[in-house]
Amino acid sequence: MDDIVFYTVEIIQSIIDGVLFGSTYALIGIGFTLIFGAMHKLNMTYAAASLAGAYIGLAFFTLFDAPVMLVFLAAIVGSAGIGLIVYYICFRYIPVEDHLAALMASVGALFFIDEIVIHATNASPLTFPALFDDVMFELGPFGIRGDLLFVFAVSLISMAALWYVLYRTRLGLATRAVSQQGIAAQLCGIDIHRTNGTTFVVAGMLGGVAGSMIGASVGILSPLLTLPITIKGLIVTVIGGLGSIPGAIVAGFLVGALENVFLFVRGVNERDMYIMLLLFVFLVFRPHGIFSRRAERD
Repeated sequence: MDDIVFYTVEIIQSIIDGVLFGSTYALIGIGFTLIFGAMHKLNMTYAAASLAGAYIGLAFFTLFDAPVMLVFLAAIVGSAGIGLIVYYICFRYIPVEDHLAALMASVGALFFIDEIVIHATNASPLTFPALFDDVMFELGPFGIRGDLLFVFAVSLISMAALWYVLYRTRLGLATRAVSQQGIAAQLCGIDIHRTNGTTFVVAGMLGGVAGSMIGASVGILSPLLTLPITIKGLIVTVIGGLGSIPGAIVAGFLVGALENVFLFVRGVNERDMYIMLLLFVFLVFRPHGIFSRRAERD
């Protein structure tokens, strides 16, 4: 009986921690979804650019002893700048109908960004500053880490800010118009290229938040994080439904929670295997994602 209670408490604790950390997966998934929704193309550099932004913030902390909040701000600005550069290099001048060329260009940019980080850091993990890492809230048998709660709160604020931008500003209106019907948007006087570039900047800012929050919750930044975060972001995007921001949010929490449960039950060596299995389950039984509607041919 005691063993059952122990395992129940540990699994619930794993779910709580996973949901809190899963908010970073949700941000990465939203970034993939936002760009796919605007251009109907996958930007494979997104997670790498997000972590590179976090490295820029860390450089401010290391070189100038900047306060932690300035580190986070530098990460956001840095990731937004990298996102804009990626747009011009990998998407702006490639024909709209050539999806494969844009995809391969972004894959190449992913490895290029990763190589820059590897050479700049000698491929060594670096300590990333965190807030409230020494705070623990006790709720009965459960403990809530202060740093994860901070990450969760910042992620929710970022999601709310994005929602406001998309549905309460002219930029959001232009982005949604370009996404739904690019030619009609042009006829209405909307500059598609400027709108797409601005979308990359907004997505980059969101990625900067995600990258810095991942660093703050894990406590380190490492080039080894690039590929796993990219894969998790794509899994969240597919499970949530390509183009569905609410789906990406729910999928991020779901992946974070299940990842932590699998970590507790099966260990770190098998954790990612079961997340990939979760992706296959969705592709078989709900291939269009959690909230997306089935696309019909005209």
